[in-house]
Parts: sequence; structure tokens; C-alpha cells
Amino acid sequence: MMSSPNINYSSLAEANPFREPEQHDEATTKADDAKSFTAAAHLDPHNDHEPENEDTPRNSGIMIHMVPETGRARWNHIEDLDSFFSRMYNYQQKHGFQVIVLDEVFQVLEFGFVVWLLTFVTYCIKHDVLFGDTLPPGSNPTKTTLSDVGMTTGECVAKFSWFTYLVIFIAAIYLGFRVLKMIYHITQYADIKKFYNTALGIEDTDLDNITWHEVQQRIRKVQAEQHMCIDKESLTELDIYHRVLRFKNYLVALMNKQLLPVRFHLPFLGEICSLSRGMLFNIDFILFRGPGSPFQNNWQLRDEFAVRSNQTELAQRLSKLILGVALVNLLLSPVIFIWQLIYFSFSYANILRKEPSALGLRTWSNYGRLYLRHFNELDHELDARLNRAYEYADRYLSSFSSPLAAVIARNLLFVSGGLLLLILAFGIYEEHVFQVEHVLTIIAVLTVVGVVARTMIPDENMIWCPEQLMTAILAHVHYLPTEWKQHAHTALVRNEFSNFFQFKAGYLLSEIFSPFVTPFVLIFVFRPKAMEIVKFFRTFTVSVRGVGNVCSFAQMDVRKHGNPDWQLNSDLEEFAKPQQTSLVGGKTEMSLVRFTLNNPEWQMPKEASLFIKGIREHAIEELVQAKTSALQDNPLTHSLISFGTIGEEYCSIANSVLAAQLSPTQMELSQSLRPGGFPVAGSDFRQMLQQNLTASVGPLDSMRRLRLSRAEGRLEGPADTLLYSLYGVDPRLSKNPMSVGVADMCLSALYLHELSQQKRKARQSRIVEMEDEQPGPSHWQRPPGPGGAHPPPPASSSSRHNVITSKAAESTPLLGSIRS
Repeated sequence: MMSSPNINYSSLAEANPFREPEQHDEATTKADDAKSFTAAAHLDPHNDHEPENEDTPRNSGIMIHMVPETGRARWNHIEDLDSFFSRMYNYQQKHGFQVIVLDEVFQVLEFGFVVWLLTFVTYCIKHDVLFGDTLPPGSNPTKTTLSDVGMTTGECVAKFSWFTYLVIFIAAIYLGFRVLKMIYHITQYADIKKFYNTALGIEDTDLDNITWHEVQQRIRKVQAEQHMCIDKESLTELDIYHRVLRFKNYLVALMNKQLLPVRFHLPFLGEICSLSRGMLFNIDFILFRGPGSPFQNNWQLRDEFAVRSNQTELAQRLSKLILGVALVNLLLSPVIFIWQLIYFSFSYANILRKEPSALGLRTWSNYGRLYLRHFNELDHELDARLNRAYEYADRYLSSFSSPLAAVIARNLLFVSGGLLLLILAFGIYEEHVFQVEHVLTIIAVLTVVGVVARTMIPDENMIWCPEQLMTAILAHVHYLPTEWKQHAHTALVRNEFSNFFQFKAGYLLSEIFSPFVTPFVLIFVFRPKAMEIVKFFRTFTVSVRGVGNVCSFAQMDVRKHGNPDWQLNSDLEEFAKPQQTSLVGGKTEMSLVRFTLNNPEWQMPKEASLFIKGIREHAIEELVQAKTSALQDNPLTHSLISFGTIGEEYCSIANSVLAAQLSPTQMELSQSLRPGGFPVAGSDFRQMLQQNLTASVGPLDSMRRLRLSRAEGRLEGPADTLLYSLYGVDPRLSKNPMSVGVADMCLSALYLHELSQQKRKARQSRIVEMEDEQPGPSHWQRPPGPGGAHPPPPASSSSRHNVITSKAAESTPLLGSIRS
């Protein structure tokens, strides 16, 4: 067994409250409880281009201790469980060892191919012969062959300049680094393959038939047998998610607190909302993985952050780090720009040749993906959720059109179509036409103009239903500003939503030109927030036994970080803090609901259980009220009607819930709410259903049915959901149990938004009443929404200096409550 030297850190145990509980071998555990841990042997600060697919640990060292026992490997005391679990997740998502090895090899070959191709095109081709300016000597003047155009190797090398040799030398060094990195990754994934095959009992051929949820359950069993993490007897589902998504959870919280540089002004362009992959890479390097970042390894915040008096020094250090990284980006920006231009050109050339309209398609932006992401949500879970919302989002934005642009587009389409038809007709009559200089270029330009013009012309058969489409989007993405409700038809909401869901052409342009923009955004937008970022890490970092330092919001503690507008339990609402500890849009509450649906075996804390139970009890109470009294207009009925407008299958489920007879449990509740039995309101209730559901579902009937991903949650589906509480086991859902989690999360999202809006309105009414009693000057301003625009304040706001609304509290960047 390979081992590393033990270093005693007992003197730092009390000085660093963020420290991860030390991991050590079993013999040391019995002798001395948590006094030492095995140190990593090497430091590798390099990481992949995309931080979300990171699988190169910063402290790589000796990763796995393996002891041969009875013909199999025993995995105990894995020092860097973050990297280990991340590789396990990537291994399952990328379909096994062979696929990963081929992908790594082809990535290296791609870079070598690009260098070779550029060198060959520049120095090894006779361009005058290729373009017909010069006839090749001694050849057929009517036909030019490849040998006439190409040069020999000696002729190519003779044309190299000193700059060419320098570029090739640098490329060779980088290629050698990529080869070493490839070898390292392959050796690490070879260990993961052995772990899958022996410890988990999963062969690579079975990976396509198994979900990550099942892999996760087997990991927990292995932990109980072999103690991969020796600080805990067992690992929970949340522990594994924390390990894989530790840094991603911090980014989600930073985005919610408006501390990431996503909005900035550019000359002549005004305000831009963008978050390129290059910017994400730099932020990840600055905050988590680079030398001098707040984290000293994959699981531990630096000791200095535990001392409040160090804040100024830490902020200055972080500011200098951001400045240094920005200057390096500025120095390398031409090289990065050229590489990205070549890479995207090679990647999309064949697609654009066959289908130029691909640039008119839309995609979820990096900003949108991070803004809409839950805490503790894996990549495949986020992809599945956004994919279900894709069609609704595309139809919503496509429903907007400019009459002026449509008129211009129709005339451009007429002119370009006429010219294209004329050239093609001449070409059919005499093929020599296509050999005329620049004719093919003209055809390509006219084709692109026609494609762009067609995207600007609205569909004559389209039905205008922006509110229903926005409701369907909200049901799947779960997070949209409250101010957008009943304003989905406006240009302001449309423009703001387009920042989440941008044209692919815009995405490519932002990525290509990001090397020139990123350095200035880092210096002038991100760097001034250094102090706020330091305070954020101090305030919202907690130490979890067996896991290390994690973002406190990722604990999904509704008692500590809950928003009063999203609390249904009076005990939780009493402790919910509306100031800096809460998040915008019910991020904590919604993340908790989603996590419990995807991981029904998770033993949640008492406060979380009370919150989930409170949602279901409150929904049952409102359902009983709607069926047994004249009070049919409540958040649940609104949510079910909105849920039914998403599509035909959703409408059927909503009708079943609303029209079904009360269960015995609901009957008892109805008797307690209204003694004397049922009033005569059933016919009115069914009439309301027919008017709202059947009439409103029409425009969306052509939508795709409920789309599911097998990788979300367990195959059996969640056992306890809001839908089951309201209706029971629906035969339509029992045929596909995994659809329960998707449908239930859609309904839960709509219901929680309705409840929060109801509580906000009630609170605002109380504030208005107080203002009427105590009029005075206004010193209060509503916070900016995602677009940065400040909505107009109410007419009077004197008491808002003392009565702080949760909406204002949600957008407070970072104030107070700094631990000493």
C-alpha cells in the first residue's frame, strides 16, 4: 500500500473553523481522534477549459489507497473525494473508459491537426497556381492537379521564418503538456474503471442502462463497507452532491447575490449581459483553483478567512490577483482570439454549409444556466430541466416580431430570392456561369441573407399566447422575476428573457470576442467587488463533518436562509431572516423541493421536513376549501389551472386532481374546516374547471408531451409527492413513475410562486395601511431586477425605512452578520 507522510495540524484545529475534519487511516483513528491527515504529494494548478467538467485536482497527489484483499481492491481513505466523485460522475455520464480515452486522444490530435493544417496552408501550397494566376510548368493548362499545387517538405521548411519556428516551438511545448495531461487523466480514469467494475459491480457495458441515482446508492454501500471517507460511518446523498458541486454551489450563490460580472457597459453598445466560458474559467481560477485563491485545496478555505480583522488584507490580495489574471488575459488575448476563431470555424463549418439556419436557433446562455440553476443540481439534471423548457422558450421569443423589421425582411427576401433564381437559371443553361469569378461567393451571401430574412418574418399561423408560454417556462425553469407576471407580452420582459435564451450566433460571437472583453471586465467590474467577495466567503461558508467547507446556502437550510415570503410553517417563518441571509426568488426553498424529489431516500433535517410537509398540508387545505366552499379562488387552484395550460397531459392531470372526490384524509380536514358537510358548490367548481382548463389548453396542444430523462432521480420515482397528496396514484403517472417527479416539481414551482406572491401582496397592503397613518418623505427605492432597471416606487414609502420588505432584503449584496 502506498502512503504519504502524516502532518500534525492539531495546533490549527481551533484557529480555522472552516477546516475540513481531517481524514486519516483507521489505526490513527483509534489512537487519536482527528489529529492528523494525509497530505497530498503534488500540486497541479492546471485545469480544463471548462471548469464545470473539471477533473484535474489542484492537490492531486496519491489519490487512492488500494490494498489487495481476497482477489479484489479495497478502497479506503481516499484523500480527495471531490476529485474522485467528480471523476465517477463524469465516467458515468461519458459512458465509460473507452469513450473517455478516445475523447482525450482526439482532443490532443485536434490541436496537432490545427497546427499542421495552418502550417501546411501557409507554407506548403503554391497559392498563385491554386488561384490560377500562374500556370504550372510542364503540365496540362486545362487541368491543375494536386501535385502542381503542393510543395515538397524541403521547400516548405525552406520558407519558414524565425517567427514560424517560434510558434511551432511554443505549440510543441503546449502539445507536450496536453499529452502529459491526457496520460494523467487516463491513469486516473483507469482507477475509476476498476472501482466501477470491482467495488460497485458495474461493467462499462451496463452504464447506459443505469442512472446516476443508482450509482450513488451503490457508492453509499461501499462507504459503509470500506470507509472511503473515514470521518463518517455513512455518506448521505447531500454529502456526495457537496463533493461534486462544491464550487458550483458557490457560483450559484454569487450569481444570486449579484457578485459576478455579468452586466457591464461597452462603448457604442451600451449595457451588455454576457458570461462567456472564458470569463467562467477565469472566475473559477481566481476564486477556487489558482494559486492565491481563497481555497487552499479542493475542500478547505484558507485559514486567514476565519479572522475578521484580515478582511482588508484579503480583499487587497484578491484585488491584486484579479488584476494579475486580467493582465495575463490581456497579453494572451490575440493568441486566444485566433485559436477560438479557428476552433469555432472548424467546429461549425460543416453545419453551416448544410444548414445556415442553425445560426438562427437559440440556446441557453451561460448566464441563464447559472441564474436558473438550483443548489446541488448536477449537469445532467439541469440539462434535462432546461431541455423541457426549450420549446416553450423558443415559441415565446419567436412570438415577438417587429412590423418594421418584417417589412424590410420581406423585401430583402424578394430581392435576394430574385437574384439567386437568376444566377441558378443561367447556371442551369450554361454551367460555365458557375466558373465566373466570385459567383459562388454571391450565391452563399444571398443564401445567408435569405435565411436571416426568413427568421424576421413572423409565422402567419402563430397564436399569440405569451402569458401561457411564460407560465410553461416558469414551471420548468423555476426561477423568473416576480415582476414579469402579467407582463410577458411586453418588450422589456422579452428583452430580459433573451439574455437567458440567446441566438446561437450571438453566443458564438460573444465567445470569439471574449478574449478582448474579459480583461477589462475583470479589472473594472469584478475587481471592485473584492471586499464583498471576501465577506461573502466569510459569512456564507460552513464546515460540514466529513465534507469540508461548503457554501452555507447549499445546505438548503430554510430556517437559516429561508425567505419569509416562501415560508408556510409559522415556526420557520419566525426564524426566517429577510436580510442578507436570504436569496432572491426562493432559491433555497425551490432547491430543497427539487432535491427531495430527485433523492427521496435522503433523510432531511427536521426544518426541511417541516417545510415540505407544510407545502402539502397547505395545498390539501386549499383543495378542500375549493371543493367544499365558495372560496374557489386560491393559490392552489390558480397553480393547477396554470399547470393545466402547459400541455395536454398536464391538463389531464390537473383535471383529475380538481375533479376527483375527496379522500378520507381530505374529508376529515374538510369537516374540521367547515362543520356541517359540503355546501352546494360542486357544479360551480366544475364549471370553473371547464372554463379555465379546457379553453386555455388549446394553443399549446401541439406542444411536445412530457419529456423525461431516465437519469433524473430513481427509476421507481418519488414515493411522497404533492400530486400524490392531492390525488393519489394517477394511472397515467404510474405507467412512468419518473414522470411523477417532473410533473410534481412543475406544480410545486407554480404553487410556491403563487403563495409567495400572495404573501407579498398581503405585506404590501399592510405597509400601505401604515403609510396612510404615517405619511412622510420617501427614502426607499425598489431594488433592480435581473435587467438592472429600477421599477418605479410606490407613491408613498415613509415607513419602509423601518419595515424592510423581503424583496429589498433579497437584493442586499452583503451586510452584517459577519462572524467574529
